[in-house]
Amino acid sequence: MLISMLNDPVVWGSLFGIALIVGLMGYYAWLIVRNTQHKR
Repeated sequence: MLISMLNDPVVWGSLFGIALIVGLMGYYAWLIVRNTQHKR
């Protein structure tokens, strides 16, 4: 079951998309936090 899921490119595409969105959200959150701390 797990092996067949890992061999499916659709699963990799969705995982990559989710990881990309989460990474961008974390990156923007880090930028906002750094900017607000820098202004003080």
